[in-house]
Amino acid sequence: MDVVVIGAGLYVSGKGTTGYGTILPALFEWKRISENIGKFYFVSTSVESSKELKEKASHLVLKTGVELEVHSYPESGNKDYFAYRKVISNLKKPACAIIAVPDHLHHQIAKDCLEAGLHVLLVKPFTATSEEGLDLVRIAESRSLYGAVEFHKRWDRSNLILKDKFMSGELGAPLNCWVEYSQRKSIPVSYFKDWASKTSILQYLGVHYIDLIRFITEASPKRVMAVGQKLEIIKSGIDTYDSIQCVIEWEMKNGSTFTETILTSWVDPETSSAMSDQKIKFIGTEGRYEADQKERGIRSNTSDQGLQHINPDFCMPYGTENGSINWRGYGIESVKTFLNDVYALEQRQISLSELEKNRPCFKESLISTKVVEAAHESLKNDSNWQSI
Repeated sequence: MDVVVIGAGLYVSGKGTTGYGTILPALFEWKRISENIGKFYFVSTSVESSKELKEKASHLVLKTGVELEVHSYPESGNKDYFAYRKVISNLKKPACAIIAVPDHLHHQIAKDCLEAGLHVLLVKPFTATSEEGLDLVRIAESRSLYGAVEFHKRWDRSNLILKDKFMSGELGAPLNCWVEYSQRKSIPVSYFKDWASKTSILQYLGVHYIDLIRFITEASPKRVMAVGQKLEIIKSGIDTYDSIQCVIEWEMKNGSTFTETILTSWVDPETSSAMSDQKIKFIGTEGRYEADQKERGIRSNTSDQGLQHINPDFCMPYGTENGSINWRGYGIESVKTFLNDVYALEQRQISLSELEKNRPCFKESLISTKVVEAAHESLKNDSNWQSI
């Protein structure tokens, strides 16, 4: 089973850092337990990115003891924004593609992969607009292909506890939910400076918790309003919101409603003790659930790094000092689950309809896209409520 990975940036391989990202380690961990793996084809837009990724993959072979056959493109020449098209057209039949590119490129690249007959995993968000999302849903359905979005918050143990408590009725009927989610300013002004103006902090980051509330409650969004501020990032010549506050009214299957308030920003100082600061509170008629998903009980304070809040549950290497390094966490599990699902589909061990019941498939992910789209419309229209 061959796999194409389109994108070679921060999330794929830790580009520009000493880390290895999330997708690359996840592939090594899948190879560790699977005999069904074939070759991996990584595609970026430049030779420099291609070389950096291949070097990191070589390092991981030594660190993990797992052999992974990696091919990286483009191999020579100038920047090539369509290198992925050459790769997917020249390969015999890779089973799937994992796409981790800037938000505004999701639709076209996913469309090309689906039309080439590949199952697709898109790093969140799904698409920038619901029209684009519907187009991908139609193509995937017409070709009987599996499309999913990498909403890894669904695999976070702290969120699974919340889902269990809600589904059991322990919290009662939902009344309101409050989310705070922020990241360091270097994300938009350094790592994503070339395309930060083409997205928003709600679309890029807050969308996780829109999907999560859908996953937990199975409610449907009815209307949305949003307020935003542009004060800091715009000083760097990047026209995007520093912060967006969004209120979503959800409706349960029985007709009752509740609200979700999401406070998102990406102007945290670089001295923040974690890349992401994330908290959730969920209030029901019979109880409440609170999770500080930055403060997970582990702190480190060193001369080199200063104070750090360490998240052991997302994408963490273990065994780094004894040479038997392996990665664990919900970021790893999310990618491995998709690969296992694709293999099961190819072997006719599971059906698309079965996967659509409990995975963030394209049709399910379209809901979060509609919410973000409505929030953007609210921002353009004096923060008026927008119906969905």
